[in-house]
Amino acid sequence: MSAARPLTPLRTLAAIAALPLLLTACGYGSDSADDDKQAQVAADAKKLSADEVRIGYFPNLTHATALVGVEEGIFQKELGGTTIKASTFNAGPSEIEALNSGSIDIGWIGPSPAINGYSKADGSNLRIISGSASGGVKLVVNPDKIKSLKDVKGKKIATPQLGNTQDVAFLNWIAEQGWKVEAQSGKGDVSVVRTDNKVTPDAYKSGSIDGAWVPEPTASKLVAEGGKVLLDEADLWPDKKFVITNIIVSQTFLKEHPDVVEAVLRGSVKANEWINANPDKAKASANEALKKESGKALPAEVIDPAWKSISFLDDPLAATLDTQAEHAVKAGLLEQPDLNGIYDLTLLNKILDAEGKDEVDDAGLGAK
Repeated sequence: MSAARPLTPLRTLAAIAALPLLLTACGYGSDSADDDKQAQVAADAKKLSADEVRIGYFPNLTHATALVGVEEGIFQKELGGTTIKASTFNAGPSEIEALNSGSIDIGWIGPSPAINGYSKADGSNLRIISGSASGGVKLVVNPDKIKSLKDVKGKKIATPQLGNTQDVAFLNWIAEQGWKVEAQSGKGDVSVVRTDNKVTPDAYKSGSIDGAWVPEPTASKLVAEGGKVLLDEADLWPDKKFVITNIIVSQTFLKEHPDVVEAVLRGSVKANEWINANPDKAKASANEALKKESGKALPAEVIDPAWKSISFLDDPLAATLDTQAEHAVKAGLLEQPDLNGIYDLTLLNKILDAEGKDEVDDAGLGAK
């Protein structure tokens, strides 16, 4: 593992007026929804050290590991007599709040809310214990107004929220073009319009935005409305991989119930294995889970291209999370966070080693 890069402490959060909104996840719909879903447990199944484990995730394709793992009973099989209780969230802050309050024990979440949540708690609340997904983010534009990347200058481009994962990525890309944008207001050589993903397709149809840097399935919804993919964010990263979804755990729960955490991680590894071995079945399973959440499945013209753009993997791609934090700092949206200790990949690597798979790295940011 590489040596940890020196990181200075996070300065006063109040110095950044918009920080309560900063680094939120890319959710859809309302802030949160507790679905109180409990899987059926066999009467003779043996309990682990906890009666139940409460997990949280978003009803998004980028959280398909959790969607499929619950839908197919993969987690429950690993947990035996310990009941899994699932709740869904549509924004990172509400999921972090639930973890901090003890309402959930383990969660699937994007890199930016994990960074922000860990920093605001001075590293005392959570650990990232696994990766889950990479990719699934695109710049989609109106082809009548934007023909090439240079045409983005002067246009109105949506991102999900000030300082969220995609907003930071877009601001960093703008800076790399040599263009100037004031991060807080979004004004400058490009107009960055912070728009909730659930209304972005309507904003695109009305012409109030010229494009959007957004995650799936919003990107494919825009394509279905006539938009064109101008850039896939994966093309900007080494090996075309960057973390979009991690698994986090309460430090208290990890300390008190490591056997339960290990069982959930085994379920995650097996869910990803099943997804990659059975992509069509997994896509249908994820869509069925989304239908149960929202009452409506995604149409083929949306889910098919969206599914292809996401990679499901156990590696948390720790170096890319560190880079994403640096991008937020460069954009002026975040004071330098101390991310030392944000990862604890001990249980994940134990599972991977037992299955003859390569262990994964924490980029020098592991718990000591």
